[in-house]
Amino acid sequence: MMKLRVLVVEDSLTIRKYLVDALAADPEIEVVAEAEDGQRAIELCETLRPDVVSMDMMLPVMDGLAATEHIMAYCPTPILIVSASFNRGEVFKTYDALSAGAVDALEKPTSTEPAIQWEQNYRQTLKTVARIKVITHPRARMARRQWPTPFKSAAGQFRCVAIGASTGGPSAVVSILKSLPADFPLPILLVIHIGPGFGMALTDWLNTVSPIRVRNAADGELLPPPGVPGVISVAPDRHLVVRDGRLRATYDPERHFCRPSVDVLFESLAREMGGSVIACLLTGMGKDGAEGLSAIRRAGGMTIAQDEESCVVFGMPREAVRLNAARQVLGLEEIAPALLQLARPQPTPQRITP
Repeated sequence: MMKLRVLVVEDSLTIRKYLVDALAADPEIEVVAEAEDGQRAIELCETLRPDVVSMDMMLPVMDGLAATEHIMAYCPTPILIVSASFNRGEVFKTYDALSAGAVDALEKPTSTEPAIQWEQNYRQTLKTVARIKVITHPRARMARRQWPTPFKSAAGQFRCVAIGASTGGPSAVVSILKSLPADFPLPILLVIHIGPGFGMALTDWLNTVSPIRVRNAADGELLPPPGVPGVISVAPDRHLVVRDGRLRATYDPERHFCRPSVDVLFESLAREMGGSVIACLLTGMGKDGAEGLSAIRRAGGMTIAQDEESCVVFGMPREAVRLNAARQVLGLEEIAPALLQLARPQPTPQRITP
């Protein structure tokens, strides 16, 4: 049986030895090399072609973000970011690396988590990341396609946009948000699956890259009405739902092992707002969001799934397509223009009678 070939990148000798020993405990894994800085990581990645890279962010010579950007541009390899979540600068670099093509992030071991539990999670996460087929970044080389059918919407038809994403989500969400104007006229509700150690800084990081104001959703606040200059409400470490016109954050049981869950948000919107919702299900592993997207479609809303070509993982969108939940399946670069067209419909020309 072929072993999983891992390149471990970590500047601390103590931590690097701990990671290597944790991987050596699994007979299915082989550490093919170790690197103490980003430049060396690039060299080893290009010469050894590992199956997956375990990448620290704070490195000498060249940091983990720069190394990730280079690897994904010239030697695309699945990358797991292993970094600390208590350092704001390091967390921001982690999100930037995820936006640059790294697959997932794992918080470094802490004293609050049993070592054996962290090590098992580390090995399993690396195996999962290694199975993902990554693409070259940036994605500007993706071909543009025509929409299968034109979007049509009446003025005032839609009241909000809901977006759900998981693995590969930070990069996909940023790509969409950067293409929307600061005065986008509909409120946006956002659920991204991310490790608990990194979730607290997600909103702050998005605010550095998004022209639209981003904030954590507050339990009990009113859902902003259409026409208010753009605002994005991010699900905290709880489920986000809309009930009686207000945002609610709940500790209800996990759905698909997730809290927050995309399904929980989408299903609440289907009940609360029916056909006045635009819902987008983006890249991600598993099936969270597919049933909720289907509920919104049945209620008459507009439903969009990201296509396979532009997904890091075509898991959640695939489930939505299988359920016939998506009215449109679009490439990542097509989603923002679609949202703009739906949010700001062209007025119907009036016929002038003599």
